[in-house]
Amino acid sequence: MLAKRFGARLIDNHTLLNPVEALFARSNPLHASLREQVRRAFFDHAVRADPAESFVFTDALADDEHDGAMFSGYLDLAAARGADLVAVLLDCAPEENARRLISAGRSEALKLTDPARLQQLRANYKLLRGLAEYTIEIDTTDLSPEQTVARILAHILDDSRESGVVVTQSAAKPSY
Repeated sequence: MLAKRFGARLIDNHTLLNPVEALFARSNPLHASLREQVRRAFFDHAVRADPAESFVFTDALADDEHDGAMFSGYLDLAAARGADLVAVLLDCAPEENARRLISAGRSEALKLTDPARLQQLRANYKLLRGLAEYTIEIDTTDLSPEQTVARILAHILDDSRESGVVVTQSAAKPSY
């Protein structure tokens, strides 16, 4: 919905991940190397996209060195395109996260659907914060998707009025 509102292209993290998963299980060492090559090629080409083109990326990154390095790819892409990057961190209560985990279409999109794995991820990792100059954090526990988009837009409009920022790209990171 956010991408539609901005007339932007939606790049769900599984757009980049699923081709790798088609070839290798995550436990296979070739998974990580191919995933990095796919990301690098994608970002190298995205730099050359029409300057009028905007993107909304999704990802779920942990507050660790590896995922911090992955996030730097978004920062580098925005800088190379001369665009502002707005990181939108969406989180929700663990119970709500587990309820949403079984939403229709998730398994077909190769997204996480295992409640035990979700619980393990939430216990061992925290969401990455603080690496973008412009960051919006929203607890979506009691919000519909429409309400969440409205809050994101309200933050962006308020921030752009105060700072003169023109938002041309954003990175949206959903909860696990």
